[in-house]
Amino acid sequence: MRIFHKLYNISSLVTSLSFFLSSSSSLCLITFSLIICLCPHKPISMKFQSSELPVGKPQTRRKSSAPKIAPLVAITILFTIIPIYYPSIRYSSQKKISEAISSNSEESIQPIDHLENDLQVNQPCPVEDVPIREEEKEKEKPMKSQDEISIKFETKSDTKDKKVPEPRKKLERHDQRARKKSSHRQRDFTVPKVAEKVEKKPPSDGDGDVRSLTSEVSDSEYCNLFSGEWVENPEGPYYTNETCYAIQQHQNCMKFGRPDNGYLKWRWQPDGCELPIFDPIQFLELVKGKSLAFVGDSVARNHMQSLICLLSRVVYPEDISETQDENRRWIYKDYDFNISMFWAPYLVKTEKTDLNDVTKPFNLYLDEFDEFWTTGIQSFDYVIISAGHWFFRPTMFYLNRRLVGCLYCPQANVSHVTSYFSYRRAFRTAFRAINSNENYKGVTFLRTFAPSHFENGYWDKGGDCVRTKPLKRNEKVLDDYNLEFYKVQLDELKIAQRAGRRTGLRFRLFDATQPMLLRPDGHPSKYGRWPNPNVTVPNDCVHWCLPGPIDTWNDFLVELLKREVGN
Repeated sequence: MRIFHKLYNISSLVTSLSFFLSSSSSLCLITFSLIICLCPHKPISMKFQSSELPVGKPQTRRKSSAPKIAPLVAITILFTIIPIYYPSIRYSSQKKISEAISSNSEESIQPIDHLENDLQVNQPCPVEDVPIREEEKEKEKPMKSQDEISIKFETKSDTKDKKVPEPRKKLERHDQRARKKSSHRQRDFTVPKVAEKVEKKPPSDGDGDVRSLTSEVSDSEYCNLFSGEWVENPEGPYYTNETCYAIQQHQNCMKFGRPDNGYLKWRWQPDGCELPIFDPIQFLELVKGKSLAFVGDSVARNHMQSLICLLSRVVYPEDISETQDENRRWIYKDYDFNISMFWAPYLVKTEKTDLNDVTKPFNLYLDEFDEFWTTGIQSFDYVIISAGHWFFRPTMFYLNRRLVGCLYCPQANVSHVTSYFSYRRAFRTAFRAINSNENYKGVTFLRTFAPSHFENGYWDKGGDCVRTKPLKRNEKVLDDYNLEFYKVQLDELKIAQRAGRRTGLRFRLFDATQPMLLRPDGHPSKYGRWPNPNVTVPNDCVHWCLPGPIDTWNDFLVELLKREVGN
């Protein structure tokens, strides 16, 4: 009976200690219990309840002459086991704590939906929530659990600098064996991917991925026209506001008294070749019997007006527009050449939420074609497609006719996303429309985003552009939303070119981004209107003075058309 009670006390002790220690040390405690059981020692005194008293003759207790070594054995084994297994105990407990913290932190994150309701054009949106490229999504691998990440991260990085304790290594080998036996297979976690996220530097125009994308979508057989520098050109300008009637008022910087004219005395010099100044006779001979369409917003119209002004040195076109809205059409009868402007600031199907107020949000159907221009370009030989600044306006985004998000909208129950979301999908849909157009056989040029140059504030917060000469290439880098828009366009152009090789269509890069980034001096600013002390109008640092730096775009256009005729 004494042995039974002795075992009872020992098992209680074992149970308590096993609860405290890890499962790996329980085996050692059981061994320790058996040692105590086999060692002779003094019986444990115990008071019995009346119901537990033994029946029969009382027995006399015999004194044991064995040494009292049981306490020493117990203390020795305990102080041997605990130091060995303490790291694994501590790691296990830390792991449980980290799991609890991570789960609580994920639940506590709440999206920020409060945005300025009255924000309109050109104010850059936040950089977060940049949509992941479709190609990157396919390459992405599912990540392991937080515990496995912490184990492998520490073993791959920390072991280079310090020695990992032996118990940790045993635990890792045990976990690896357990994962191999598991029927649920997980992909390996790689440390460089984590380091890339943590140590990611702010983007710049010198990033390898941008250079790589530019080279992939450019024609490598020819000189890169768009890498270079602005150099002085005392011969400019080649027309004035008095010789060209196509200049709109808000771009007529000469008329409204801009005091300097230095911004008119520059030309673009590519790094590896020469870029001749626009020759109107040469251009008209190149496009004889052809047609050219501009698809986009007011900057696309700005480009078209520059071309008309440069050609006005030789001949004026005849306006054959069927409407008096933004969609225009001109013809040069002597050369059987016509120019059209298709107003499509979002490139996709769009609806106004308020027909009489363009400052109200627009509904963008990001996966539906704008059939006005997609069917209208069928007979054109050349199409220059562009878009940009309208994507900073308040907009509601639809996919499959279902509202999926918005930009600068007051609704709290709608997902707020950035302009990159709509910009990428709009270009993808536009290029898909062109590639799926069986009747279109022309050449499509993507004219890339032309950055604005508001300084010392946003467009509606007093921002202005007062510089009077170009920047050097090392004075300004492409960053923030300008860089993201540029990369989106290059991505989507690459996809369109790949599809075009199957359909027989040609897509070319018309890279206006890099040259125009260096021309903060070419905007109208306050010289697109007469000053009125009673009216506050934002400065215009988006459009370009005519004449002005945008005339260089037609220098580019001549060279690009020469290449197509040569091919």
